[in-house]
Amino acid sequence: SDGGGSQAWSRQDELLANLTVGAPPDILNRAGQGWGISAFSPEGLKRNGFRAFIEMLRANFAHAGGLRIDHVMGLQRLWVIPMDATPREGAYLYYPVDDLLRLLALESHRHQAIVLGEDLGTVPDGLREKLSGRSILGMRVLLFEQNHDGHFKPILDWPDNALATTSTHDLPTLNGWWHSRDIEWNIQLGLIDAPTVEQWSEHRLRERQALRQALSQDPQNFVDEIRNDTDHMLDASVRYLGHTRAPLVLLPLEDALGIEEQANLPGTTDTHPNWRRRLPGEAASLLDNDSAARRLELLAVARNQAHERDR
Repeated sequence: SDGGGSQAWSRQDELLANLTVGAPPDILNRAGQGWGISAFSPEGLKRNGFRAFIEMLRANFAHAGGLRIDHVMGLQRLWVIPMDATPREGAYLYYPVDDLLRLLALESHRHQAIVLGEDLGTVPDGLREKLSGRSILGMRVLLFEQNHDGHFKPILDWPDNALATTSTHDLPTLNGWWHSRDIEWNIQLGLIDAPTVEQWSEHRLRERQALRQALSQDPQNFVDEIRNDTDHMLDASVRYLGHTRAPLVLLPLEDALGIEEQANLPGTTDTHPNWRRRLPGEAASLLDNDSAARRLELLAVARNQAHERDR
């Protein structure tokens, strides 16, 4: 909730006005993150019968057949930061996760809607099992689905209880990742030093090689084309995800269009043009773009093939 919004004003007993929510430092955001939003009070929620949480769910389910919960780990714990402090000075605040999940499952059933929990980043032990036990879908991103040996997961090793996607708004687009645009931004903003640049660049080279190898598992993908052409790499990635066991596959608009720049760079405000870049065309005709139309068709065909395979 926005600390200056109507919910914060009308639900003062259930929100913590002097804390903001964020994320601790990690490999992608070394300074941590502060999101500028207020957190529910665990005690306030219980004291009021979780009224604010239930009202929030019902308000969203009333208008959609599905709900995506950003940072679903917040149902168990949130990284909270005192006002005027840095993200490094925060701490975890724990919530009655089992109660919240029961209420979420109940409202989902009442509204006949699916729930997707964005479970990326630092996930508490056991939370994914709790989500799966309530039929709440997780989220798997192509760029992260690697084994300990650095190989990308085979198509049939992807889970059947999580959405699959090429990327997210907080990550580089597939095109940007392929060309190390995210590393270039970190260099430009002074977020990484020279040894880290070298380490990341060498690691990215190995990752690109591993992705080519994974994509070539699909007989419709040709490794020489993937090696030499970004468009073929994007097409092959779409087919690859389409053939996984994921119940849903999400193709971000930026990856459908082959855009290089990412929408948002976490941990930045004015230094990166977050949410300010214009897309290459009018909204009504974006999916008429040849590349986007081709990738959507490739995805539809791959999904049908996966469905026939798994029947």
